[in-house]
Amino acid sequence: MENTLDGYAHSNGLKNANVSFKVLFAILTMVVCLLSTSPVVPLTITILISLILIFKARIPLKFYLKFLSIPFIFGFLTFVFMAIFFGTGETWFNIGLFNLAVYKDGFNLGLLVFARVLGGFSCLAFLALTTPMTELFSVLESLRIPKIVLEIAMLMYRFIFVFLGEAENMYRSQNTRLGYGSLKNTYHSLGMLMSNLFIRTWLTGEQVYISMESRCYNGSIRTLKPQKNITPRNILMLISFESIMIIGVYLTSNLKFI
Repeated sequence: MENTLDGYAHSNGLKNANVSFKVLFAILTMVVCLLSTSPVVPLTITILISLILIFKARIPLKFYLKFLSIPFIFGFLTFVFMAIFFGTGETWFNIGLFNLAVYKDGFNLGLLVFARVLGGFSCLAFLALTTPMTELFSVLESLRIPKIVLEIAMLMYRFIFVFLGEAENMYRSQNTRLGYGSLKNTYHSLGMLMSNLFIRTWLTGEQVYISMESRCYNGSIRTLKPQKNITPRNILMLISFESIMIIGVYLTSNLKFI
């Protein structure tokens, strides 16, 4: 998943779009999702961004649905629990099990949280699937984010792939030796993999750091700053989209589904 995600970030249809515009679009749209008191606008944002990613950025539908499945399950479970346990007003209907009931205010609140989860995650997915992390770090540096924070973030991002690479190599080595041929061997192989993965990753990380020092690393990682400025056309599109969403937030502020 992580290698595929990074691959799409470098080869999608919106890869050459202005990085600052994409960051600004994602942040402002996420703020609109959080400001909405009705699930209509966050769900609309989720649908629109999904269409942009699938048809404009050319992200495969199967991969995007798989990528969206984890926050969807998390948001749906939150919706169910809030509908049952967080309601205090009028009962919508009784479940008939352990005296549980769905309350109208709990249902509406749970649906709002569910919509905000999907809307906020779709904004993050837009950034993750269309913007390489190196370009994103350069934008954060231009926003005067402390260098120590960016250095730690870049090293963490690098070591994620070191960790995944070691895990993949160990898994393939075990698999070629029939380490996963039976349930007993699978448990034994997974136990050995987990017990040795941290040590192997730590040693590989030390080698990466030595390689950086041999290439004159002095405690500061330089990033390539984007040269393109946001065009007036992009600014107009951004203002128009966010204005429509804000108007939608105002018009649906008192909308309840039940």
